[in-house]
Amino acid sequence: MPLRSQDDVNRAIIKVLSRAAKDAAFHKLCVSNPAAAIKQVTGEDVPKGFKVRFVENLDANLTLVLPDAVDSSGELKDEELEQVAGGNRCAASCAGSCAISTCICAPLPSVTGVVGI
Repeated sequence: MPLRSQDDVNRAIIKVLSRAAKDAAFHKLCVSNPAAAIKQVTGEDVPKGFKVRFVENLDANLTLVLPDAVDSSGELKDEELEQVAGGNRCAASCAGSCAISTCICAPLPSVTGVVGI
């Protein structure tokens, strides 16, 4: 079944993370070959050019993913300009210009005791 909507993607992510939590061999596959792990659970290939990486928590209380570094010159790269000019949705490449990166995480426990922080 193709992943057509954000809900489909979210359900697939939950399936992958749930299986990785229970199956050590699958957990290793997620780290070593994310595309194969996703295909194993969903039956779908990761789109060409789309990069997925799983990061092990390694007994930390909280693992944070740093955003892509922002070019301090403020200038867009050629591929970013092409996306803007072509009207394409920017996806991951806008991370450098927008300082936004896509990160999907399991619900995090509150470290402050205040929900949402």
